[in-house]
Amino acid sequence: MMTPIEEKKDEKIRMGMVQVSDGKSRPRLARLVVTMDAVTVQREAPAPQPQPDRSVPHARERMVQITRQKVGGLGLSIKGGAEHKLPILISKIYKDQAADQTGQLFVGDAVIKVNGEYITACNHDDAVNILRNAGDIVVLTVKHYRAATPFLQKQVPLMMAYVTRYVFGTDKLRPGAFEVRARPHMTTGVIHAEDPAALSQWLKSISDNIVGLTNLQMKLFNRHLSGGERIEYMGWVHEGLVSAAQPWQTYRPKFLVLKGTDVMLFDVPPMNIAELAKCPETLKVYQTMFRTVKESETVDWRQHCFLVQASGAGPGASPAGPRYFSADTRRDLLRVEAAWTHNIVNSVVRLGKKTFTVVHMGRAAGLTLDWASGFSLSEGTPGAPPVWSYRFSQLRGSSDDGKSKLKLHFQDTETKVIETKELECQILQSLLFCMHAFLTAKVASVDPAFLASIQQSN
Repeated sequence: MMTPIEEKKDEKIRMGMVQVSDGKSRPRLARLVVTMDAVTVQREAPAPQPQPDRSVPHARERMVQITRQKVGGLGLSIKGGAEHKLPILISKIYKDQAADQTGQLFVGDAVIKVNGEYITACNHDDAVNILRNAGDIVVLTVKHYRAATPFLQKQVPLMMAYVTRYVFGTDKLRPGAFEVRARPHMTTGVIHAEDPAALSQWLKSISDNIVGLTNLQMKLFNRHLSGGERIEYMGWVHEGLVSAAQPWQTYRPKFLVLKGTDVMLFDVPPMNIAELAKCPETLKVYQTMFRTVKESETVDWRQHCFLVQASGAGPGASPAGPRYFSADTRRDLLRVEAAWTHNIVNSVVRLGKKTFTVVHMGRAAGLTLDWASGFSLSEGTPGAPPVWSYRFSQLRGSSDDGKSKLKLHFQDTETKVIETKELECQILQSLLFCMHAFLTAKVASVDPAFLASIQQSN
């Protein structure tokens, strides 16, 4: 038996002809191969025909006899075939096995005949079967295929990669084209599909593989993290940056991780736990506001956008403005939104309660948000009965002056009368964002479908 060929039957492989460019020059014909873990661009480059080199044995057609081994077979792998517009090429020779022991076969040799029969018109699978059934003594007629070199090949790993249709750093959508980018600064180039249906199929195939690999990496990370620190989401987004020096908005890629109570933003995706721990920018999810941007509110041509706003750093800190992010597809945006809600619920449940120092009726007090019981206000010594308390479901609205003053409007369960409580808080934005997180978690936690999804993910 021949050793396994590189294009395995049990591996999902998609391939086809496309046009590829660097985004500036004219696109050229290439073959695109998508496997579970990589995208490979096989570009055919015209090359001058070299003069025959008679001093090199494999520069001319030759016959090589191989004795098949019981273990390892012929000891080689092949690629190419008529369906790929390539000859049958020897792509690997296994050390100390049959092909290697001849000393006359080389990677890049094209197999022209097997036992005197031409296979130049065979597709890949037929060539595999011919070699497997060629007997114990196999005579190969081969010639080194120099023209194969341009096909060997540009490969971009899909682990922690992203696929985008936008011109890098802009909101300009490429019609009928896309690009796959990975760390560190690897790119397939701009890939042009022949029609909308082909474009959609390429995008789905590559995106599905990226998501699958990312989820696998998440599981590997989560093995080393406690339950409360588990990662709910990892993936690329693009942050919009407005500069006074230019009239348009530019975008920079950011790798977003939602872990435990943290929102983490990386310039380069973390590949291990040590890199995960060195995040350059971390926010607390219960002290941020997340909102999807309606189509009528988008600032440019990017369609799938969301806002993230973090509360001020402390007393007297000016409120930070919202940050504008873009996802490449609606599906990506929905995944971010769902994971964010998951994290808020898990973070609030883990947090349990949060107390803010406030002023109530001229006296210092503590306003507590408690996941189990709701709002309560306490004055004086710790442990003293609260001055008032309400369940989250009793809140009917709130208003504030954007600085420090806050009004909370509760409805009495018996009288149905609205009771307004006036407070002052020096870190008002932090209080408002935390209050929004608790309320979001309460709403989500009573949704049976959402509860089921959390149980499945855990």
